[in-house]
Amino acid sequence: MADQTASADQAGEARRIDTAFVLTISDGVAAGTREDASGDALAERLAGLGYTVERGVVPDDLSAIVAQVEAQAGQCRLLVSTGGTGLGPRDVTPQALQQMLDYEIPGFGEVMRAAGRRATPMADLSRSLAGVRGRSLLVAVPGSPSGATESLDALVPLLAHALETLGGHTQHASVDDGPRASGDAPTDRDPP
Repeated sequence: MADQTASADQAGEARRIDTAFVLTISDGVAAGTREDASGDALAERLAGLGYTVERGVVPDDLSAIVAQVEAQAGQCRLLVSTGGTGLGPRDVTPQALQQMLDYEIPGFGEVMRAAGRRATPMADLSRSLAGVRGRSLLVAVPGSPSGATESLDALVPLLAHALETLGGHTQHASVDDGPRASGDAPTDRDPP
């Protein structure tokens, strides 16, 4: 019986690691009056990265966002929401996520806005963010298909390491950066 329980726990953990949840936050999509173009684009990109993708839709409503994120965060290691990161009166995604995060990862928001700046100076108006709840990574990206995928693509080089670290794998091999350039500040690895 213990072996079955261990196998079930391992299967559950494997599902969590391999599953990404895409949550579209949009009054129009929730009402069926708008196509979920950004959710579709994110799901396609995440599937291309090897994730099994599950989907959900909620309106731009703080309590609906919180309820859906609470329900999904423990079921997957990566939750990507799209929409509600702008400056409009119904754009409440950052407020919903911030009240749920154990901690924010400021660099993720910075990387997403920097990538967006290559396409438009309006990227700085995005309140995209990322943070941790338990052992899950929550990422909020813009609601436009291009803004959503550009933001996700900016994070791709970081995702595997972030998820590995959140999973408890914090021992990393020592990396020898090779000879240091003159003028570089010494590190504790440099000989005296």
